[in-house]
Amino acid sequence: MTDVSKLPGIGIADQSAIASQVEQVVRETVEAGRISAGQLFVIGTSTSEVIGQRIGTSGAMEIAEAIFAGVEAVREQVGFYPVYQCCEHLNRSLVLERRAMLDYRLEEVSAVPVPKAGGSMAAYAYRKLHEACLVETVQAHAGIDIGETLIGMHLRHVAVPYRPSIRQIGEARVTAAFTRPKLVGGERAVYKLTTDESC
Repeated sequence: MTDVSKLPGIGIADQSAIASQVEQVVRETVEAGRISAGQLFVIGTSTSEVIGQRIGTSGAMEIAEAIFAGVEAVREQVGFYPVYQCCEHLNRSLVLERRAMLDYRLEEVSAVPVPKAGGSMAAYAYRKLHEACLVETVQAHAGIDIGETLIGMHLRHVAVPYRPSIRQIGEARVTAAFTRPKLVGGERAVYKLTTDESC
């Protein structure tokens, strides 16, 4: 585990900036995807990448704390369920609140994420979310990926790439996506109800 206070350029001010940047990226993605209360928002994070290290090598709980704070700032206003992706050592399982697991009828799996098996972000979220538990997969309505951890396997069809105004948090690249329902039908299909239609 990396002590971020010993890294050049990482300090309390940087943690505050990270929280603020995460809040902005989450807020923009929520607004673009029209995410509402009770929907699932997945967060994939490499705290190692945020501090300029190779993914999976230098997890930092202080960075996880800052990212969690940024997500919570938006969650408290919108009411979505945050879902934190673990690393590959837990098969990219996900940390979420038990209420979300029950609402979506997900199957719980048994493991406790720790920094070396799950990742610092998932480990931190597991200890901070209300009645946290672990599930193997979700179909989230939107999400952000800090450090190219690949969250696509946990997004609903159809994923729509979104480009937030902030494209980097610390040293990590940021991507985001929201989802939309599939458009079904052929050349006769109509996708918006209008008042002048006859059956």
